[in-house]
Amino acid sequence: MEGHNPDAVIAIDRLVKKFGEKVVLNEFTVDLKRGENLVVLGRSGSGKSVLIKCVIGLMRPESGTINVLGEDVLSLDHDGLDNIRSRVGFLFQSNALYDSMTVKQNLEFPMRRHLKNIDYKESMDRIMDALENVGLAHTLNMMPSELSGGMQKRIALARTLILNPEIILYDEPTTGLDPITGKEITLLMKEIQEKYKTSSIIISHDMKCVKRAADRIAVLVNGSCYAVDTYDNLKRSSDPNINQFFE
Repeated sequence: MEGHNPDAVIAIDRLVKKFGEKVVLNEFTVDLKRGENLVVLGRSGSGKSVLIKCVIGLMRPESGTINVLGEDVLSLDHDGLDNIRSRVGFLFQSNALYDSMTVKQNLEFPMRRHLKNIDYKESMDRIMDALENVGLAHTLNMMPSELSGGMQKRIALARTLILNPEIILYDEPTTGLDPITGKEITLLMKEIQEKYKTSSIIISHDMKCVKRAADRIAVLVNGSCYAVDTYDNLKRSSDPNINQFFE
């Protein structure tokens, strides 16, 4: 995409998304660089989650462009979107685990969908690797209802890792967790970034998570990308649109 950082794995340009008359994203533009954690910071209801749903084709914007791993997302057909989604992990705010399935079955699900020819041994190797990465190898045959909120979040993250994604999108990863568990999840996100060299967009308004996880922060104000900078630089800003988040 002309004018964009060639090292960007996601390039979002002049994105507009409306619900009726309400403009949620207004010419929103930002790049995600390879290997970085980019936090999108905004008030509740400001369009942060809408943004990442547009990125993986769950919502369609009115205008603008979204380029993910060299693909123009808005021009992809169903198969093309499926292919991109196999390379982009999505951690839902609600975890989205299947209550009626064991942990093992939850982790098998994305492989059955995206890896048609995988054999049992490779499947189990991937499952155990993913569970060990989140420190929960012992939960293989447990049900989600037997797990704490923090453990469910870790299992959801293990399921996100199972396809070895190049990009991970995190939607409010620490919401509903106590501060200690929230810190553990944030540190785990950093470990995954370093171990797998993943690039991530993190939607959050938990400033402790933001400070620990962000390489850069994109500040979402009135639907637009108002500023992009490091945590320390933004914290020093005297602009009320920025420092409202850092007080």
